[in-house]
Amino acid sequence: MFFWYVGVSVVLVYRVFSSSGLDYRLIAAGALLPLLVDAPLGHMAYGHAFIVGIGLLALVMVGTIGRPRLLRRQLLCLPIGVLCGLVLSGAFLHDQVFLWPLVGGGFGDVALIPPLTLLVLSEGIGIACLGWMWGRFGLGDAERRSLFLRSGRLSEVSR
Repeated sequence: MFFWYVGVSVVLVYRVFSSSGLDYRLIAAGALLPLLVDAPLGHMAYGHAFIVGIGLLALVMVGTIGRPRLLRRQLLCLPIGVLCGLVLSGAFLHDQVFLWPLVGGGFGDVALIPPLTLLVLSEGIGIACLGWMWGRFGLGDAERRSLFLRSGRLSEVSR
């Protein structure tokens, strides 16, 4: 599920915000976070609860009071990525998980990894998104790729 979360979340956030100032590395890391949190449990649980994403957002907002705006802007990319990860995992389809603890204390047994057919299709879409990014942002150029790896910023290649 790596390519699905990383590729699609970065493309979605880029298309929605159209900003070259975001840290897309943190968007990608945030999108993977729900999966990584719940992997030891083997099913959707705490990492896929909406309250965790909102809690992380609140933590960033409160934790950056009095700090430079640039730091807040950068760190906000992490909860944005987490919320993308929740959408991409389909967590919102499972009330027991998504609305935990509002609808009870249990999570049920919602699979963390989809069936093989859906997994292959999802990963293919993610790889296609990464290919689109590679071309759109000129990541074949070592200098542009290095800038992305250092700063997380992406800017379109002029056409």
